[in-house]
Amino acid sequence: MGISTPHVFDVFVYGSLLSDDVVRALLSRVPPSSPALLPHHQRFSIKGRVYPAIIPVQDNKVSGRVLHGITPPEIHILDEFEDVEYERTAVDVLLKDGSEKVQAHAYIWMNKDDPDLHGEWDFEQWKVLHMEGFLKMTTEFREELELPDSKSRVATYESFYKGTENDPSVSHNSHDTCSFSH
Repeated sequence: MGISTPHVFDVFVYGSLLSDDVVRALLSRVPPSSPALLPHHQRFSIKGRVYPAIIPVQDNKVSGRVLHGITPPEIHILDEFEDVEYERTAVDVLLKDGSEKVQAHAYIWMNKDDPDLHGEWDFEQWKVLHMEGFLKMTTEFREELELPDSKSRVATYESFYKGTENDPSVSHNSHDTCSFSH
């Protein structure tokens, strides 16, 4: 296990990718995973977004899981999904069963001083309030990714959740007015 295997990756996930349904929509499979902790980081809600961010914060830890055996084409999909807001970074995570420390990739929020970061993001609350719409957006993103002129995940997210009244190429569904309250 670990980041050093040349043809597969371990990826620490801590937000929407904790959902097997979201992972399946992106990768067309649910890879094996292990519960894990990422030391010296903190997970935040982001104002106006339904997904979280993590940034380095000494003496804090983030609970999540490590997805094992992510292939190069799958890491490309994850890179595209996380888009320009996050930077894929090598981190040391602790498997919760206490068996070992492994090196994995994690998507760290680029703007460490972002004033929109606030409070703790809650996965259980997200599942109730936002998972259904986020899963639809993720499915649209994955389908769009196959097209030659695909939109970025941020553009897909913004058009899905906020609507684009002046763009007839974007369908407007009832989920365009999704609540952003946490």
